[in-house]
Amino acid sequence: MQRNRFGLIYLLPNLFTAASIFVAVVSMVAALHGEYEKSAWLIFLSLLFDGLDGRVARLTRTTSKFGIEFDSLADIVAFGVAPALLAYQFIGCHYGRFGVLVMALFIIFGAVRLARFNVMSPNTDPTVFIGVPIPTAAIFVAVWILMFLRYPSLQQMGGALLGGMLFVSLLMVSNIRYPSFKKIRLEKPIVTKTLLLLILFVSLLYLYPVEGLTLLISLYILWGLVRTFYMLVYRKRKSF
Repeated sequence: MQRNRFGLIYLLPNLFTAASIFVAVVSMVAALHGEYEKSAWLIFLSLLFDGLDGRVARLTRTTSKFGIEFDSLADIVAFGVAPALLAYQFIGCHYGRFGVLVMALFIIFGAVRLARFNVMSPNTDPTVFIGVPIPTAAIFVAVWILMFLRYPSLQQMGGALLGGMLFVSLLMVSNIRYPSFKKIRLEKPIVTKTLLLLILFVSLLYLYPVEGLTLLISLYILWGLVRTFYMLVYRKRKSF
């Protein structure tokens, strides 16, 4: 009886991973049928399931090598193929080979990012990511497509969207460091300030969900670039 219970608990995090893949497939089908808004929001739902699988595995102490590998394969489908197909169907198909190239590079660099993460994660600082995480890149694509849908005047800038997607693809395989919030520790003096900022941000999301998410993800992408530029300038000044 205990073995059966253990088996069911062991399956639980993998069921969330499978759900992430399933939702991503539904997202791709929606994109193929021209339901771009639905497709974009389904990528967010896939991200939710992806976040739950690891947490459930740690809570139930059922983390396994199989689960880690399964999660990586799920990520390339949910956050590589699904957003790339959405972007191609939405705007890339109007740009010929360039649209195909951007779609392909997004998936390839996403796979490289995942492979590098799996190899390097035991030896890296858990508070930072090296390169933009593939789920972040996927959300960047999805949320900007939602912005283009909400503001039709932006659709004249389809090339800029593809350019941004290509740039984020390169950031995935870069050595630029981005903060990880998985193991963040807040000191007591700033807990209240952080809580107030979170309340304000949630309020913004309530009023302007798409705009708020776009602002958040764009600032996160820019943060790594600004921090890297600052560190280069700081080190250069220090060397003189």
